[in-house]
Amino acid sequence: MSIVLIGDLSPAAYENWRAQLSQHLPPHETLALATQLTDKSAVDVALAANPRWGELARFPNLRFVQSLWAGVDGLLGDPALPENITLARLVDPALAQSMAEGAIAAVLYLHRQFPAYLQQQTSHTWRQLPQPVASHRRVGVLGFGKMGEPVARGLAALGFAVSAWGLSPRAETSVDYSWGAAGLDRLLAKTQILVNLLPLTDATRGILNAELFGRLPAGAAVINLGRGGHLKDADLLQALETRHLGHAVLDVFHQEPLSADHPFWSNPHVTVLPHVAASTDPESAAPIALQNVAAFRAGRPLTGVVSRSRGY
Repeated sequence: MSIVLIGDLSPAAYENWRAQLSQHLPPHETLALATQLTDKSAVDVALAANPRWGELARFPNLRFVQSLWAGVDGLLGDPALPENITLARLVDPALAQSMAEGAIAAVLYLHRQFPAYLQQQTSHTWRQLPQPVASHRRVGVLGFGKMGEPVARGLAALGFAVSAWGLSPRAETSVDYSWGAAGLDRLLAKTQILVNLLPLTDATRGILNAELFGRLPAGAAVINLGRGGHLKDADLLQALETRHLGHAVLDVFHQEPLSADHPFWSNPHVTVLPHVAASTDPESAAPIALQNVAAFRAGRPLTGVVSRSRGY
């Protein structure tokens, strides 16, 4: 049986992944590209980079899918995804580090009032704004998993007052952590900059909505680095128009690329990023993905095993 690399990738990306994977391919393993494969019955493992829905179902002997992305909502949304396969998300420390850099950069962009200074630049206005210190700025992080935890710890190391919220209880002492409805209420009430890093599930879809925004203090800012499906666009635009929210930094959208006529582009209180907060690096991800394949073959514990009931 063999491994197939499958996904919505450009020819150059396919070649980069093939080259990196080939360097770490265990003996007796065969790697095939989905674009060149003729015998789909010979495949029992797929390395998946957001394949189109229905493509994985074409492999009749598929037993294990290793996602090459950290998020698996695209795979789980596939109605044809076989029920009997094991699915794992990518757990790559380099990807988590990249996300921490992206999130911290966005927080600092807001904390140091760059949106206001950029507005001043358009009118040739020279005016220094009062600048609070980091310890007086409360940052709330939604999600405290492989992505959210390093973000929260990195912000705390810079001196920010950090609170985190997750989907389940956990013992945590170094970062102010809470869960459940009451915990979310407490976090939102004091958060000035809200960073979303939740997985996209049925429970979190549309969580960034008018009701949640209304529980934030007036003038708060929102950073969405999770998924476009977390955000109700119209609710955000309304909260920005009334100035209950001061600014939003958005890296993910319902439709990507963002349509040219979307109002986010022209809104002065929105910063649009083209899904760049954290991207999988084949050089670091390839050996991690193949280590999980080897563990699957040997019946050893896997990293990043996905629970379909939880959705991540």
